[in-house]
Amino acid sequence: MSDPFSLAGKRILVTGANTGIGQGIAVSIARAGGTVIGVGRSSMDDTARKIATMGGQFEAVSADLADTSAAGPLLDRVWDESGPLDGLVNNAGIIRRADAVDLSEADWDDVMDVNLKAVFLLCQSFAMRALAAERKGKIVNIASVLSFQGGIRVASYTASKHGVLGITRLLACEWAQKGINVNAIAPGYIETNNTQALRADPDRSAAILARIPAGRWGEAGDIGDAAVFLLAPASNYMHGAVVPVDGGWLAR
Repeated sequence: MSDPFSLAGKRILVTGANTGIGQGIAVSIARAGGTVIGVGRSSMDDTARKIATMGGQFEAVSADLADTSAAGPLLDRVWDESGPLDGLVNNAGIIRRADAVDLSEADWDDVMDVNLKAVFLLCQSFAMRALAAERKGKIVNIASVLSFQGGIRVASYTASKHGVLGITRLLACEWAQKGINVNAIAPGYIETNNTQALRADPDRSAAILARIPAGRWGEAGDIGDAAVFLLAPASNYMHGAVVPVDGGWLAR
């Protein structure tokens, strides 16, 4: 009987694989036996080393998803040049912090382009190729606890993550009967570059930790292991689900 949590023989594209949550997801996929095609705008050498140490397979693709016109062609190029994909993890994201009255239009557009528009375009490209080849596939979008809450001083980020949850559900409804699972993970407060400003603020950090039932900041691997589940056969009957990995934050 095959392991329902194995990704052996699967090729998974992960965006933002150079650091943080993306790196954690890449490492977890490799540990589960999958081949990772990592997409990043900066060096992914550290991710490659971590995966090589465990004997895993990693392919690096340099791209900046801030240029949304490159998103669909990027996936097509990977598919054509190195082989079909079995899964897609849309992790790449950026954040801009400012009071809503001070947030610039440029900061709004930059965040929405990377966090939402590029996500949709990559999903669209993946589905077009998978359906044309009559292949099954799995998509995991990285949402946020701010897909459910408002947050503070992150207007464009919150809007984009609400959008990620919405588009995950919409695509699941359209593609479930066609063999493509679309689900999402909602990370809580994870130790990454995006949360560095919060962790460096003693008052904000203390307030956040006081609310998390687990009593700690999350680690990238916490998200990575959840992604493996949503990419593996164990989740075959899951469509349009969002899995909070937040130390209990949303339950509080």
